[in-house]
Amino acid sequence: MSERPREDPVFLAADALDGLAGDLIAAGTEVVGPARADEPASPAAAAAAAAAAAAGLDKDVLEYRAVSRAADLALGPGMPRLSLKGLYLPQNEALFAWRQRGSDIEIEPAPTGARTRVVLGAKPCDAAALAIVDDVMNWDYADALWNGRREATTVFVLACGVEDDSCFCAAVGLAPDGSRGADGLLTPVEGGWLVEATSEKGAALVAAHAARFGAASAERREQAAAFRRTASERVATHLEIDADSVRDWIATHFDDPLLAALGVRCNGCGACASVCPTCHCFDIVEESDGLGHGTRRRCWDTCQSHKFTLHASGHNPRADQNARFRQRLNHKFAIYPLRFGEVLCTGCGRCARACHAGQDLVEILGAIDVAARRPDTVDVQSPETPARTVGAAAPASER
Repeated sequence: MSERPREDPVFLAADALDGLAGDLIAAGTEVVGPARADEPASPAAAAAAAAAAAAGLDKDVLEYRAVSRAADLALGPGMPRLSLKGLYLPQNEALFAWRQRGSDIEIEPAPTGARTRVVLGAKPCDAAALAIVDDVMNWDYADALWNGRREATTVFVLACGVEDDSCFCAAVGLAPDGSRGADGLLTPVEGGWLVEATSEKGAALVAAHAARFGAASAERREQAAAFRRTASERVATHLEIDADSVRDWIATHFDDPLLAALGVRCNGCGACASVCPTCHCFDIVEESDGLGHGTRRRCWDTCQSHKFTLHASGHNPRADQNARFRQRLNHKFAIYPLRFGEVLCTGCGRCARACHAGQDLVEILGAIDVAARRPDTVDVQSPETPARTVGAAAPASER
């Protein structure tokens, strides 16, 4: 992506969004954004949805999906249950098909072209994840499927008002109005959104649909600035850590009892990896499509699974859940930063919201930060003690 400074903002009125989405769809471009979840596809899912509706919780069930009209977009509060990652790295996809011809094997690679797509209203933390995962997807091998989808997609993020106290984007170097990994930024103002292009693709989209945009008044600019300021001040209070200290502590305290105490509640279900925008581990499987032909596929996987590192011999170098939980922290906050210079986390908070065992990265990173910078205050409890009691983050004024 060609990065560039944000351009002078323009104004997109709420009714003009309908026209913009219509123009894009008419031109054959897929429009994706946060929207109410589709109808349940199974009786069990329908029952769960009915229970959520009865409890008044269904209004918050959002997902990124293609829409046929702008009215379906939910450009306001609410965190989609999954990130944008699935648009670029599907849960299950074919890498190539093969067919045996006598003693020869014919390979038919999966198409690497992608449909032109515009994402409107993504969370800034979800767009930032794309730029972070770009590093590993172009490390020693350029992943053509990932890169093709990245190139074909234009992403406009929506400045976030901060969902709840599980959000901590500022602690990992991001911001609720950040535009990393995106091509443009929308900020809610009275009557619509202030729009700023942040890449060549974003500027091209605005220019191609210039008739849909208007001038940004000084009053609306101030409204946008106030919205961003309030969100940034709020998220900064949720967690304050020194990422370098956390990285160095994890990298040099492999067998520290604090990690075992923090990981004791992990059940290894993998829910955290399923909802994480930066987890990118996958398995490779061979599927037979009949006699002499089949498909090689990759599917999402997680280091929290017992089978992830299980050897054919039966040996498992991460034989217990504490070791697997330690690996998750190590990869995100030590290994990836040491390899690529940035944290493999955007502070979206989905893992904490999804974990039925109550694991909370805000608490865990706070405890590690204290261990790294104020080790005399850490009181490592027994493994049965909930993680929230294993050290408490020191007030910012004392760090």
